[in-house]
Amino acid sequence: MQFPRPFRATGTALALAGLLLAGCSSSQGPSGADTEAFDAPHRATAAVNRVLEPLPSAVPGKLRPYYEQKLVWKSCDTPEFQCATMKAPLDYDAPGSGKDVTLEVSRKRATGPGKRLGALLVNPGGPGSSAIEYMRYAAVTFPAPVRARYDIAAVDPRGVGRSEPVRCLTGREMDAFTAADTTPDDRGEKTALVRAYKEFAQGCEEKSSRLLPHVGTVESARDMDILRALLGDGKLTYVGKSYGTFLGATYAGLFPGRVGRLVLDGAMDPTLSAREISRTQGGGFEEAFTAFAEDCTAREDCPLGDSVEEAGKQLDDLLRGLDAEPLPAGGGRRLGEALGTTGVLSAMYAESWWGQLRAALKQADAGNGSGLLALSDAYYDRAPDGEYGNLMYANAAVNCLDLPPAAQGPKEVETAVGPFEKTSPRFGRYFAWASLMCAYWPVEPTGEPRRIEAKGAAPIVVVGTTRDPATPYRWAVSLADQLDSGRLLTYDGDGHTAYAQGDDCVDTAVNRYLLEGDVWDGEHTCD
Repeated sequence: MQFPRPFRATGTALALAGLLLAGCSSSQGPSGADTEAFDAPHRATAAVNRVLEPLPSAVPGKLRPYYEQKLVWKSCDTPEFQCATMKAPLDYDAPGSGKDVTLEVSRKRATGPGKRLGALLVNPGGPGSSAIEYMRYAAVTFPAPVRARYDIAAVDPRGVGRSEPVRCLTGREMDAFTAADTTPDDRGEKTALVRAYKEFAQGCEEKSSRLLPHVGTVESARDMDILRALLGDGKLTYVGKSYGTFLGATYAGLFPGRVGRLVLDGAMDPTLSAREISRTQGGGFEEAFTAFAEDCTAREDCPLGDSVEEAGKQLDDLLRGLDAEPLPAGGGRRLGEALGTTGVLSAMYAESWWGQLRAALKQADAGNGSGLLALSDAYYDRAPDGEYGNLMYANAAVNCLDLPPAAQGPKEVETAVGPFEKTSPRFGRYFAWASLMCAYWPVEPTGEPRRIEAKGAAPIVVVGTTRDPATPYRWAVSLADQLDSGRLLTYDGDGHTAYAQGDDCVDTAVNRYLLEGDVWDGEHTCD
């Protein structure tokens, strides 16, 4: 599971290709030198020299029909939201072959007053979260001055949501997959976990073979450029959260001359390997749990005791107990260690979810696993009827195409467990085994770690939160440094992403950039 996690109505995310996707403010655990040496074979040692090269500034002739198509808007769901569809080549190396992908587009027009500034595209991350669903959230929650001047718009990336979604498993099969033991204790459990990953990959190949080779981030960035042109904008204005920062940075690298005002919030570092991402994420969630435990144990009703050390011990005991004997969780379902761990990690994305986690832990202490199961179901996009959205399927498809796998098989994972646990004593084993996901993917990766410089682009704002559990702060520092025109905005706080999350300092700085183009020299900090 790669956590940057799925978007919810209360926040944003990334999610599953090693698979949690993001991390901590420090990539080193108690033994930094050991983990650095461990990562060396998987580090993109040449990534500092490999750079995402821009595409030609002129639109190639074979792509012109896509750039010249007309969007036919119609009301959807409610009158204030408009929807349309657009075509893009399934394979950008073979445009005009007759093989296209149909993408869903939506927008809400600027409300005024003030002069309209164009379209503001948004993407919440995942990969796999619906940009259209997030757009509808952003269209009522982004700061009013921004909504007044911009149409808020989005396209579901190829393979996601309403844009020919990747499909893999039935609801019952996905239930079995999410419950698979991701901290195997013996050969039989390891074999069962490998089988679960293979069956997931086989299901995706059987149901989505046409799409799987063509859902990478580069393709989605090129789709966004077509949409920019169809919306009538000479340059792209964009707010990307979590994985959406990688999508936005990739756009800037490919089309630096078409960069307008880009906000990359909860940034990913494109130079990292899948193994580095997975291990670093474990440390981020470890740090986030410590922050949760500090808050919880200061309360009289904390179900984890009255000290951070005791809270960690009680959580460890709970998870070991779930491994030995899953708890009843209602509806004939049971909560095992894997689902319980995912439920805990899910609540680390936002401080506003900590209360729900406290209640769920209290229920679990009383022998009822339903609260933690509800948190896990929300992470996995599972509906009450047992059906799943396509979030996790698209997440795996994009992640496994964008980077070579973090591990080739169980033996590599067994070697990885120690360094992972040094970075994250509590969650490292879980993250190490989750990093096996892409080892059995039916399509070879087309991406690789590399720098994104976007030389010549207008200023790009990169937002990093110091205690972000999913996209570590150091990733934002690195991306801002790579980008030729990067401007770092630091939020000293907790949670995943910062803009439009209630901090006046962050919102004021980003609003001035989006509305006036004002940026700062060096770094700007909000606390």
